[in-house]
Amino acid sequence: MENVISSAVMTDHETLIEQEQAAIERIRAARRVLGDQVVILGHHYQRDEVIQFADFQGDSYQLSREGAKVAAKYIVFAGVHFMAESAVILGRDDQTVILPNMQAGCSMADMANLEQVLSAWVELEDVLGDNPANIITPITYMNSTADLKAFVGENGGTVCTSSNARGALEWAFAQREKVFFFPDQHLGRNTGKRMGLPLEQMVLWNPFKPYGGLTDGQIRGARIILWQGHCSVHQQFRPEHVDLWRRHHPDVHILVHPECAMEVVDKADYIGSTAYIIKMVENALPGSKWAVGTEIHLVNRLKNAHPDKMVESLSPFSCLCSTMYRISPIDLANVLENLAAGRVVNPITVPPDIRRNAKLALDRMLAIPK
Repeated sequence: MENVISSAVMTDHETLIEQEQAAIERIRAARRVLGDQVVILGHHYQRDEVIQFADFQGDSYQLSREGAKVAAKYIVFAGVHFMAESAVILGRDDQTVILPNMQAGCSMADMANLEQVLSAWVELEDVLGDNPANIITPITYMNSTADLKAFVGENGGTVCTSSNARGALEWAFAQREKVFFFPDQHLGRNTGKRMGLPLEQMVLWNPFKPYGGLTDGQIRGARIILWQGHCSVHQQFRPEHVDLWRRHHPDVHILVHPECAMEVVDKADYIGSTAYIIKMVENALPGSKWAVGTEIHLVNRLKNAHPDKMVESLSPFSCLCSTMYRISPIDLANVLENLAAGRVVNPITVPPDIRRNAKLALDRMLAIPK
């Protein structure tokens, strides 16, 4: 029986490989028909079989801005849902944004929804005795839904990325005494700590408990209220992984993303966004050793691009973005073939009022000095 099951699994796997190889030719054929009507945006964490077709490669915000600049009518975003929403918010009215697979979401973005945040906002008002917008500046990470960006825009807050989180926090504290930071607790905590804020002034709000599981005193004494969310990829890196690398390679450079837990960031040599990680490896000396704490597709791409250096994942396990991995060459081929036939499938839309207020939050981010 085991041999029969194993044989069936192998057959299915081989069939999938054949289908994906055929899809690559289908993509090329569809692109020849579409020409400059379509632009493909590929996130750094996307699998190689898909990102090879990207006209632009980068992080979510960078790609959304690139999409808004091009003349193409159709923007195909090989990323996840919130990224495609951001491309709509920043894009033109005459552009259509398409997500190749509607199941490509973000576990972090899913950890904070508008209903939960509105409920927390009411509870904060109850404790603080005033409209929270008079006391608290809300900041949402780029990895959040469009309606949360709109909430932030309506309430005098801003959006941040992993590269400008400190600037966003400094700006927020200049507006009001407290910050409500969601959905990634680790980026907020790591940034606040680097700014010199004591840990006891950064409290963790659990959306599944009344008043976030916090006492009135904790809420009143907090400078940053952190949402209990995280990145499922960067959560997998542990301080023991750093210790293991240093034990076997004392000359290794530990380079991690600020979405990693504080215990990992504290042990790292360098901390920064995906763009920062890429730049550090690109500019490193030949022969240098790097253990990198971020998504495995990006790590492997850096490793292959720089054979003169040792570039490996910080974790011994394969830390991949499983939701982004849902986009396959078959998905990309399907949406492009439909476009070539005059059909739009998987369009991403954002209601006008949400788009307007979310754009306000993003514009505030752009105005913050770097």
